[in-house]
Amino acid sequence: MLPRFLFGVMCIKRDGVVMLVVTLPDGSKREFEASVRVLDVAQSIGAGLAKAALAGIVDGTIVDLSYVIDQDSHLAIVTDKSPEALEIVRHSTAHLLAYAVKELFPEAQVTIGPVIENGFYYDFSYHRAFTPEDLGALEKKMLELVKEDEPVIRTVLPRDEAVKFFKGQGEHYKAEIIGSIPQGEEVSLYAEGRFTDLCRGPHVPSTGKLKVFKLMKLAGAYWRGDSKNEMLQRIYGTAWLKKEDQDAYLHMLEEAEKRDHRRLGRHLDLFHFQDEAPGLVFWHPKGWSIWQEVEQYMRRVYQNEGYLEVKAPQILDRGLWEKSGHWDNYKENMFTTESENRAYALKPMNCPGHVQIFNSGLHSYRELPLRYGEFGQCHRNEPSGALHGLMRVRGFTQDDGHIFCTENQIQTEVAAFDKAVRSVYTDFGFSEVAVKLALRPAKRVGDDAIWDKAEDALRGALTASGQKWEELPGEGAFYGPKIEYHLKDSIGRSWQCGTMQVDFSMPARLGAEYVAEDNTRKVPVMLHRAIVGSLERFIGILIENHAGAMPVWLAPTQVVVLNISENSAAYAQQIQQSLKKQGFRVESDLRNEKITYKIREHALQKLPFLLIVGDKESEGNTVAVRARGGVDLGVMPLDAFVARLQQDVSQKVGPELS
Repeated sequence: MLPRFLFGVMCIKRDGVVMLVVTLPDGSKREFEASVRVLDVAQSIGAGLAKAALAGIVDGTIVDLSYVIDQDSHLAIVTDKSPEALEIVRHSTAHLLAYAVKELFPEAQVTIGPVIENGFYYDFSYHRAFTPEDLGALEKKMLELVKEDEPVIRTVLPRDEAVKFFKGQGEHYKAEIIGSIPQGEEVSLYAEGRFTDLCRGPHVPSTGKLKVFKLMKLAGAYWRGDSKNEMLQRIYGTAWLKKEDQDAYLHMLEEAEKRDHRRLGRHLDLFHFQDEAPGLVFWHPKGWSIWQEVEQYMRRVYQNEGYLEVKAPQILDRGLWEKSGHWDNYKENMFTTESENRAYALKPMNCPGHVQIFNSGLHSYRELPLRYGEFGQCHRNEPSGALHGLMRVRGFTQDDGHIFCTENQIQTEVAAFDKAVRSVYTDFGFSEVAVKLALRPAKRVGDDAIWDKAEDALRGALTASGQKWEELPGEGAFYGPKIEYHLKDSIGRSWQCGTMQVDFSMPARLGAEYVAEDNTRKVPVMLHRAIVGSLERFIGILIENHAGAMPVWLAPTQVVVLNISENSAAYAQQIQQSLKKQGFRVESDLRNEKITYKIREHALQKLPFLLIVGDKESEGNTVAVRARGGVDLGVMPLDAFVARLQQDVSQKVGPELS
């Protein structure tokens, strides 16, 4: 395995000559009489390292292998073992795509091609729409350019010369980008073979380093993101260091497509969307059954954790939103309305309403912590282009809670919440949970001292709970920092669900007070918390995590009873009614169809159990049981099946897990 080398560089004299001394992490030294390229340093260490090198890191800045070190510096050689390698490869592959486009479609103009999560894209201007067949041809051309192993060469030009160069090439978009750079500055260009592009870099040293990639899809994108500009054509791709990594990613995408909650929502008759209500859900009976199971489960969590359930109005006067800070910091996401010359807004969050409930009476310190919970319906004016099934909607319901407490109660409350949230996720089938701490954003209320106190309070609570966490600068809510809980689903995707936010600002802004032990009035701390977050989104996550095959306790229909012949129809109905009376969700299929047809049809609905009954089962008061996945559990007494069903429901498992 090739290590990631880190060096410290200092100057010494040898025979009167000033030397560059490269100090390796183990203390050994390498000396150079003059300026030296990053690649030269790698070659001095070994041919293997030089061959594997992709780039360098000089004084914390990622640079090309051709970068010249001419003063005391620190250097790291980036190989495919380095964390920086993947982004460099993806960035370079985006430019390889542009090279291929110019080879096959010389009249196309290139614009920008950044790295994104799991890959890259590049936007082009061309007189006709690219096709899936074009993607195949482009990928083939990219592989040809890789085989040519052409060196990637960096040059630097003054801004005006670079503008002139790209205009001469007919690349007006590139010229426009450079023209926005302040006059007098220099820009870097990268040439590979017959193609030259504008880029800050760095890039791999040659096209031969780019061997694992795939073009994924086509889309449209406005130039500079402005709908007034030309619609460009965007080509998405993915690139990896190892083929097995790409294969795993592509397999995950295939699984994700099969599990798409929008497709499963239609197939399983759970919900639908339509143009008359963009971003709002029409829940069907089966989907609403899942909703009710999730809500009632979370209601029991409220009760067990000492929350008092409340309900606040949907629409509140503009003045309250101004006091809370939402009007100045969140108005663009709010739906507003007017009545009798008064301005109102639909609530995007439940917190101001809960403060009003707290303020309706005078509270003593003895009542704290006071915990309110609400299944509060919120509306947010999300851009139509951002809407995505249940995952991004305009109307949603939260399992929202707010804790009014003292500063010295924060740690205890956060620890209790952390314990509860992990128990809930386990019941819903999520075993891997990552914790992140989102810190102050640029747009916020409250001074830095308040934010320091709030962030330190959450750090202290996480430390006391024995948690490890990642910090996310700038990603907190405008009123306070927050702990985020990220779940990993069955195909490895991460979903952010639960939050715990500490807020010193909103209670003061809205006049919340309690009577302290010394009989003075003090402002409580407000903790905002949610476990599943948006119920809509969480149900979408559940559907995809389980590929629509919900565990027995969540399944809209837990059992379907199928009769083999007309003679056993009465017995099938009797079983259905018996199971219903015991609280199970049961249907029967008494159609005069072949039993194999009925079994196959219901199996496609991903039902936990099918009970098949004929004359023998009717005579013996038994049932033939098929579990999900075509598993034949054989014939058993009805009481034995009921015991099995009760166990699966109580243990929150599915038939394939029990």
